[in-house]
Amino acid sequence: YPSGNLAILVVREEKQLICIVHEDKPRNARMQAIFQSSGRSCCYYANGAVWINMNIQGGEYFDQAGSRVKRWTWPNSIVSAGPHVPLSPIFLSLNRHVGVRILGQDKIAVSFLAMGQQAKFGVGTKVQASDGGQLPPPARLGRDELLLLASRVRILRLLDRLHGCLNFPSNEQRDKIKPPSYLITQTLKILQLCTAAGVSDELRRSVRAKVKA
Repeated sequence: YPSGNLAILVVREEKQLICIVHEDKPRNARMQAIFQSSGRSCCYYANGAVWINMNIQGGEYFDQAGSRVKRWTWPNSIVSAGPHVPLSPIFLSLNRHVGVRILGQDKIAVSFLAMGQQAKFGVGTKVQASDGGQLPPPARLGRDELLLLASRVRILRLLDRLHGCLNFPSNEQRDKIKPPSYLITQTLKILQLCTAAGVSDELRRSVRAKVKA
C-alpha cells in the first residue's frame, strides 16, 4: 500500500499457490481475501464476515449479517443434486486500493490500484471434481470450508512468526512470545468443529497439521 503496509502476498504451500490480500494496517492486519490454486477461495468483509466463498463446485455470496444472498455452480462442476445455477459477474471492492472481479472459475482477477498505477493478479483456476465418485459427506462447514479456514489460520500464524523474527532476532526472546489471542481462539474453534459427526480421521489430521504448523 502507499502506507508501506503489505497489500498482496503470493506464497507456495506444498503443491499449490496461494494469493492473500491484507487490509491496510501495520500490525495484526486481517486477511481480506485468500485464493488457492486448488479452487478454494474466500473474501471477507471489513468486519471479518465471509463475503464470497468458492470451491471446485461453485460459490456463495453472503451479506454482512451472514445470510446467503445467492449461490452458483461452475459450468463443468459435478452437482449431486439441484439445478445448475450460472454465475452472474461479481465485482467487489475490498478496500480503496484492492478489487476483485469474478467472471468464471478460471476468470478471477485481483486488481491493485495506487498512485496512478495498477497491477492485476490472475487467481482463477480450472479444477473439476472427479466423476468417479460422490463428493465427501459434508460436516458442519464441509471439507472445503474446514481446510480453507485451517489454511487461513496457518498463514496468519506464519505471518505473525515472521513479524516476531523481524522484531526479536534473538531466538530466546522470540520463543517466549505467544500468538495473538484471536489466533488462539480461531485455532480452538476450528479444532472444535473437527469433533463434529461426519468428519473423517484423515480430514481431522489434515486440519490439525495445518493450524498447528
